[in-house]
Amino acid sequence: MGRVADILARKGAEIRTIPRDATVFDAIKMMVHHNVGSLLVMDAEAVAGIFTERDFLRRVALVERDPRQTLVRDVMTERLVCLDPHSSVQDCMALMTQKRIRHLPVLDGPRLAGLVSIGDLVRHLSDEREVEVRYLTDYITGKYPG
Repeated sequence: MGRVADILARKGAEIRTIPRDATVFDAIKMMVHHNVGSLLVMDAEAVAGIFTERDFLRRVALVERDPRQTLVRDVMTERLVCLDPHSSVQDCMALMTQKRIRHLPVLDGPRLAGLVSIGDLVRHLSDEREVEVRYLTDYITGKYPG
């Protein structure tokens, strides 16, 4: 089923970040511009948390806070759930399901290696199934080189 490192190799390890003192408006603007559902929140070079669409909906929009005045540090999720690049895709899916989250930072030791989303997992599994179907079709139609 593959490893998280396989997903990062395919999608690239580019990570969208924002300083913890940025406004929520700036964070949302960046998320829309890059078409992502989360940003890692940085305190200098250290990861301080994550800001997600869910954080915006629950902690800003629902309670009618002004996104232009509210700072990311006041509404971000501070307790990160992370995994390492050697984790299996199956473990990643289980963790996302158990914790009810859609974005997982990937740490390679102390180094931030990437971010995996539920969309990344779906694409990975879809690609795997496509290859499987192609091999089975080739086998059934006699094109299998065995």
